[in-house]
This record gives sequence, C-alpha cells and structure tokens, in this order.
Amino acid sequence: MGDAWEKRIDEAWASYDTYGEDRAAEFRAVIDALVAKLPEGDPAGLFERACAFDSTDRSDLAVPLYQEALERGLDGYRRRRALIQLASSLRNVGRAEEGVALLTPELDGRSDELDDAVRAVLALCLASLGREREGLSLVLGALAPHLPRYQRSMAHYARALVEPAQA
Repeated sequence: MGDAWEKRIDEAWASYDTYGEDRAAEFRAVIDALVAKLPEGDPAGLFERACAFDSTDRSDLAVPLYQEALERGLDGYRRRRALIQLASSLRNVGRAEEGVALLTPELDGRSDELDDAVRAVLALCLASLGREREGLSLVLGALAPHLPRYQRSMAHYARALVEPAQA
C-alpha cells in the first residue's frame, strides 16, 4: 500500500456523497476494486471494505470485517477508527455492550483528534444500554473544552452526573 493507493482511496471516499442510497452497491464496488490491488487479507483493505458496508447501512456485514482487520494487525490511525466504527456497528446490530467494552479502554489511551468521537460513540452505546447519565457525562466532558466559556462548570457538571455525591 503506497501513497498512490492512499490517494485513490481518499478520492473514492471524497466522492461518496455523489452515489446516493440507490447506488450503495456501486460505491462498494469502487472500494472493492481498490482493495483488490492490495494483498489478500490486508488489514487496511478489510477496514476499507468494512467502512463501505458501514457507510451504506450494512453494519451487519461491516462487523466481521472490522474484527478481522483488527485481528490481522490493523494499526495506527486506522486501528483507532476501526475501534470507533466497530463499536458503532455493534450498537447498530444490538450488541452495544461489546461496543462499550471496546471503547472504554480508549478513554485512557493515547490522545488524538479522535478522542471526541470515542466519547460520542461510547455515549451512544451507553444510552442503548439504559446508561444515559454516563453517556451524557462523556458528551459534556468532550464538549466542555470546545466552549468559549463555561469550560470548568460543564466539566464539573459532567463529573457530577456520574459522581452525584460530589455534586
């Protein structure tokens, strides 16, 4: 996988919105053709195929591809994206508890621009399990640093949602 392949996959994703719901299979075929240029079982290829299924409302088909990509050693930025997207897909297929188990360790992992996405998807998984207060706490905690004012209060309120005795 080289820079040319990465550029082509980025271009394919940039064109995603031009396909529309009625052309989902056509978009997946574009991704499949690009993945075919990689060695069979390449983790990045499995990931991209999973993304294509996920983006075209086929979370059920995305889940095993994300899992295989991770098992085969997907790393770096794609690995973290795969964890987030797998957790979301698991939630979509009624397995939110597995999504919580996947993303909870990411809260203590190395920080990057995907931190807020981790918290947002984890919050959705928690809400699906009836744990809305925990989810809201995560979302408020993620939002607080982006506010022009009230950062401390929102961070405090976020903690208070899950630690009411300290409120």
